[in-house]
Amino acid sequence: MTVQHPAGLPEQLRAINRTLVMGVVNVTPDSFSDGGRWFTPLEAVSQARRLLDEGADLIDLGGESTRPGADRVSSDEEIERVLPVLEQLVAEGAHVSVDTMRADVARAAVERGAVVINDVSGGLADPAMAQVVAESGATFVAMHWRAHSKIMDQRDDYDDVVKDVSRELGDRVSALMAEGVKREQIVLDPGLGFAKAGSNNWPLLAHVNELQAHGLPVLIGASRKRFLGHLLARDDSEIVPPAGRDAATHAVSALMAAEGVWCVRVHEVQGSLDAVRVGAALRAARTAEGA
Repeated sequence: MTVQHPAGLPEQLRAINRTLVMGVVNVTPDSFSDGGRWFTPLEAVSQARRLLDEGADLIDLGGESTRPGADRVSSDEEIERVLPVLEQLVAEGAHVSVDTMRADVARAAVERGAVVINDVSGGLADPAMAQVVAESGATFVAMHWRAHSKIMDQRDDYDDVVKDVSRELGDRVSALMAEGVKREQIVLDPGLGFAKAGSNNWPLLAHVNELQAHGLPVLIGASRKRFLGHLLARDDSEIVPPAGRDAATHAVSALMAAEGVWCVRVHEVQGSLDAVRVGAALRAARTAEGA
């Protein structure tokens, strides 16, 4: 049993034969999940260290909230939020991913040691992103995306969500490659919660193999998403808040690891690290039975 890793990753990560765990650090005042708890560089570095101590393989730093309805921040503000944290973590030996839709932010991040560019727009929000990815050689997470946060819920309209998302991601791969990005740099992300407010998320998880059929690594970012909060609500009660969704997140991590996805992106690492080990063991057992 092997996990498919993209090109451009450090050898230390490529040597890990299980689903990777990416810990999220939002350097924003308005994140849906933690409400600005890690907004200062000192707080963000401290949180990243905690996630690394729990076993995170990668830290994903974001300086712009993409929660539903969020306003965009300027490029300068995003850079000012992210770079001091990134530089400190890289200096300490961490493997860092930058969560950005902007080419100038991505360029500055990889120049300072980021090994992954995680673009929730898959390169659609900034036409210059593909060039940065091609020139840097960094791993590029291309997420399924239809619109910015202000209006994305209005784009939750699919004939068949699995087929539509798979086709649209395939189109993004072709477009990126036409602009010089190497296929082996690309990771696919179905974009759970982005233009998918509720039930449309579950078929994407149930049929993740259809995304894997593209022959590229897949990242799953289910952590604390709205659809989990709705699932956990009891007796017509209010939606379970983000902090109450971690156990469900870990369950998704185990299931996706059993399917062999490349990485899960989570806010709490320890539970999902245990979960991906369970998933890896189940996958190995299936493989042995089929040998």
